[in-house]
Amino acid sequence: MSSPAASSPSVAARMSRQGSRDTAQELAVRRLLFRWGLRYRVNAKVPGLPRRTVDILFPGPKVAVFLDGCFWHGCPEHATSPKSNAEWWRSKLDRNVSRDQDTTRHLAEDGWTVLRFWEHEPPAAIARTVWTRLRPDAPLPEATDAAVPGDAP
Repeated sequence: MSSPAASSPSVAARMSRQGSRDTAQELAVRRLLFRWGLRYRVNAKVPGLPRRTVDILFPGPKVAVFLDGCFWHGCPEHATSPKSNAEWWRSKLDRNVSRDQDTTRHLAEDGWTVLRFWEHEPPAAIARTVWTRLRPDAPLPEATDAAVPGDAP
């Protein structure tokens, strides 16, 4: 499917600046996990699907963490549908959701635990969930109370 022309120069400029990695949320989650002593790989290739990546990967315990953007991945609370080129966008966003489901299924069948979070979820809550999945018997680190960018006050 070829890309249609942007509906305006401002849309073209905005879309060209859209980041796909190292978002503020990703950085905040990674800082907490690192502060708590967890080590991980960033933007690692999905085993068996080399054209896809995992945002945060823990290869030893086989845990894959995805931090999905509400628009791009179809958040049930915040997803929107563009009015310009609506049919093309609907098809593209549906393919993104389908690809996410396929990636999750592929990893789960290979014995991985897949954790998916939305961009609107607080970084500290995400980090706590990851911690408890990796270290179920360990107490949460004290850094949990530290202020994290993007977390609710």
